[in-house]
Amino acid sequence: MGEKQSLGDGKLNGEQIKTDLEDHVKLEAGEAAQCASDQAPLDGQETLQPTRLYKRRWMIVLLFSSYSLCNSFQWIQYGIIGNIFMKFYNVDAFTIDWMSMIYMLTYIPLIFPVTWLLDKKGLRVIALVATALNCAGTWIKVASVRPNLFAVTFLGQFCCSFAQVFILGMPSRIASVWFGSEEVSTACSIGVFGNQLGIAIGFLVPPILVPNVDDMDELAHHISIMFYITAGVATFLFILVVFVFQEHPKLPPTQAQARARVISPEQYSYTASILRLLRNKPFILLIITYGLNVGCFYAVGTLLNRMIIMHYPGEEVNAGRIGLTIVIAGMVGSLICGIWLDKTKTYKQTTLAVYFMSLVGMIVYAATLSLGHLWVVFITAGSLGFFMTGYLPLGFEYAVELTYPESEGTSSGLLNCSAQVFGIIFTICQGKIIDHFGTLAGNIFLCVFLLIGTIMTGLIRSDLRRQNANLLAKAEGPDSPNGSLPVTSIISESKF
Repeated sequence: MGEKQSLGDGKLNGEQIKTDLEDHVKLEAGEAAQCASDQAPLDGQETLQPTRLYKRRWMIVLLFSSYSLCNSFQWIQYGIIGNIFMKFYNVDAFTIDWMSMIYMLTYIPLIFPVTWLLDKKGLRVIALVATALNCAGTWIKVASVRPNLFAVTFLGQFCCSFAQVFILGMPSRIASVWFGSEEVSTACSIGVFGNQLGIAIGFLVPPILVPNVDDMDELAHHISIMFYITAGVATFLFILVVFVFQEHPKLPPTQAQARARVISPEQYSYTASILRLLRNKPFILLIITYGLNVGCFYAVGTLLNRMIIMHYPGEEVNAGRIGLTIVIAGMVGSLICGIWLDKTKTYKQTTLAVYFMSLVGMIVYAATLSLGHLWVVFITAGSLGFFMTGYLPLGFEYAVELTYPESEGTSSGLLNCSAQVFGIIFTICQGKIIDHFGTLAGNIFLCVFLLIGTIMTGLIRSDLRRQNANLLAKAEGPDSPNGSLPVTSIISESKF
């Protein structure tokens, strides 16, 4: 069934939607009888909850994007000038690759306790821990600028990778908690935007701040400047989060969020939520396809310096600019996709189209990398980034639709866990293939998995549960056949 048809059926058949939502809420609570007594009944006679959109929501999502930017910048700051750090710390290329892969490896075992903490303690605690860890990691790196202190700089990178676990899956949760149904996808895109912008700056700035010089003292000075700037920004953002970041608005932004709030922590079972998600077949397919796509992006980003230098020696700065082009194009793609989803709600069609174009972009990039013309690589890499990076918020929002009313942090965490697993596998395998057979073979390796992911995306059955919940709320408004329900108090752009 197509998504437009699915939504249309929801409008025509409010009773079916109501029954589905009631089942989801009862499942979330764990006890049907307890749920019936503790929650407002979905029997056509309920009083809809007041909702409100606060201006503060934009401050919250922009602050989140800022500290996400600071953290993601550090993911690639070693890899994009890997040859320089290899010389400074006297380590091999594979060891430098681990400076980005540690971000992926740390995420896998820690995402489950972190999402549990999110569900138990909320967004503010998660934000405080994330910025505190990120700040600590940056100052550890400041103390590591000596050739014999690679272990210290790795410890600093580990702290930052730990912080990432508290950041990467939050955009969809913040969007749902703070934003209305007509802007939730755009808000999620803004949240992802900060992560992408950080990666873009991570590609651009390190080659500029740390030139490839032979004098070790001069090189240490340049590295120290980069680390001090990062530490200063991280400290400022930590202070902002302490004084500005808020758990949630006083009134929920949507009826779907209002109903999610009535589930008490005592009723909620994190383990049961995970098990329900793992029994959700469309979501399992999305976990795999998301991991394949984003894992390919992680591999390309980590190995970009090596691939560019192999064909264009001495072009470290342009390697960074190509990485910047990939991510900037992806940021544009993310925002366009977010706005498009808010307007059309065509989640499956949009996700499939963007996935297919990611495959096309990867094929073209692989075919043109070795032609000897850097301007061609800029164009093809930008096309690849527009779709591959633009896919990130699509996956988050599609997951929330498929899994409502489960926690957005849990569904996003599982998606990102899959991406980290595939990212490590693809980075190691592609790196070995490039070393033995060249860049073309390494990129074809990724194309094969993007083809598999495209086919699997087409097999996902679209079940837009969150949209159906909001349609149910509208169907039970004053114009519905029930007629007895009061008007929902929706106050847009109210005071803080």
